[in-house]
Amino acid sequence: MATAASATLITVAPTGAEHAKADVPQLPTTLDELVETARTCETAGAALIHLHIRDDEHRPTLDGGHLRAAVEAIRSETDLIVQLSTGGSVHDPLDQRLTVLDAEPDSCSLTCGTTNFGDDVFLNPWGFMSDLYVRAQEREVVPEFELFELGHVHALRRLLDTHGLPFGGKVHVDFVLGVPGAMPGTAAALMTGVAMLPDEVTSWSATGIGRTHLPVLAAALSAGGHLRVGMEDNVVFARGQQVQHNSELVARAAVLATTMQRPPMSTAQARELLGIKPRP
Repeated sequence: MATAASATLITVAPTGAEHAKADVPQLPTTLDELVETARTCETAGAALIHLHIRDDEHRPTLDGGHLRAAVEAIRSETDLIVQLSTGGSVHDPLDQRLTVLDAEPDSCSLTCGTTNFGDDVFLNPWGFMSDLYVRAQEREVVPEFELFELGHVHALRRLLDTHGLPFGGKVHVDFVLGVPGAMPGTAAALMTGVAMLPDEVTSWSATGIGRTHLPVLAAALSAGGHLRVGMEDNVVFARGQQVQHNSELVARAAVLATTMQRPPMSTAQARELLGIKPRP
């Protein structure tokens, strides 16, 4: 088995809040679909699942019952690290987004600033970021710092200076590139962000939205980074070929990582990498 230093963390983001079930029927939105997706993607090489939850009408929701049910079900069926999005949809109020931690995930996303998001604005003011960080520390939930802009790297520096290290002592960031209105999905943009990272950062991954999916994946692998893939970010596998299951994207990432002699890491290795406490 590869050591953590020579292995790749593959995160799957299976659903997101943007795609409509009516437009993409294969998008996993029900609890049963999410559990099946988690099992299949774990087998394909994923070690962490990043979850947005949908309600019974397939609409994005931050309902605590739905979130907790998803966390518990995936934990009971897989060894995956369960990470909940605290972004919700761009329309969710800030106070409701803080309640995501009540579902007791292993990890949560923490976006380090406001960004243009297509025709909308993804709001993450300093007060919200700070409150979320402190609550995550208190509840022993490990944040993944999501960076959509180069300015977000500076905001991460401010969080660390203000509140210290997260629970577990590790600092993992995920660059999200290619969102319309934010940082472009290019190797140059990714490498600029990596060069700016604070010394406290212990690992990083990258996500390419839409057609930037493969270029960003390749750039991250070649630079020693980790990967996030999934239908939240990209529903086209190749020209004229829609993704039919998230495991297709995970399996392709796993093949490319293995070719680069950095095969997918185990869930145990991923917990060590991110500073996440073992399962009870």
